[in-house]
Amino acid sequence: MEPMHISEFQEMMKTLYIHRDKERGVKGTYEWLKEEVEELGEALQGTDKEATEKEFADVIAWLSSLANLVNVDLEKAALNKYPHKCPKCQQTPCQCV
Repeated sequence: MEPMHISEFQEMMKTLYIHRDKERGVKGTYEWLKEEVEELGEALQGTDKEATEKEFADVIAWLSSLANLVNVDLEKAALNKYPHKCPKCQQTPCQCV
């Protein structure tokens, strides 16, 4: 599988699920995201790496769906806040105390 930018992944999620996400709405999609984050937390307590990877994938998929519903470009937002340096101390690596 070829590497993919966050924006490409987000667009793929839109193609696959936007019709269902719109029906569910922002609140319902946010609730699914919270549930997936909880499942990731549970997986992190175990030793099954494959299960943990699947939960990470679910979290980024639901985050992408939510961003699509509110018209946020995740890649742009992330890079604007974290432009290869800490947003607080402006250093790489972070030098915050």
